[in-house]
Amino acid sequence: MRKLTYAMNTSLDGYTAAPGDDLGWGAPSDELFQWWSDRVAATELALYGRRLWETMSSHWPTADEQPGATPADIEYARRWRDMPKVVFSSTIDKVDWNARLVSGDAVAEIARLKAGDGGPMDLTGATLAAAAMRAGLIDEYLLVTVPVLLGGGTPFFTALDSWVNLDLVETRKFPGGVLLTRYETRR
Repeated sequence: MRKLTYAMNTSLDGYTAAPGDDLGWGAPSDELFQWWSDRVAATELALYGRRLWETMSSHWPTADEQPGATPADIEYARRWRDMPKVVFSSTIDKVDWNARLVSGDAVAEIARLKAGDGGPMDLTGATLAAAAMRAGLIDEYLLVTVPVLLGGGTPFFTALDSWVNLDLVETRKFPGGVLLTRYETRR
């Protein structure tokens, strides 16, 4: 059985995006950017919701060709393109860059992928994660908390019908007061 991790940047008040899907508040330090890049390299399959897919796929496929691309940008772009991806959406009809599209029941497909053989899967996109969270499919929550208060936007967590008990398994501080916390779901 594969491990499913929900991993995203979040504001201190718990939002993955500011109103209007603004992600500009979460620009990473070089050290954090390298950490995310290494995570992409270690992830066997990334599961994307439509909105985050559109954001990522509008930049990373050609980021290594842009003027001023740093070695870190070039490495991340290559890793991102190479990483297998599944995009969940009922409103788009095509995906590229080593991705496949699922327009049906996201929870059923995530459960099927999780039950199979293979390495770790990362789930990104708060709306998609909310469905997996309510279905009890997430094994690990990885929050990269940026010390900013957004006051609204897209929440990292969704409303749940019952408690989910977690065990803290890792903390790490990054420059700028950014804090990584990783929790495993207690089963």
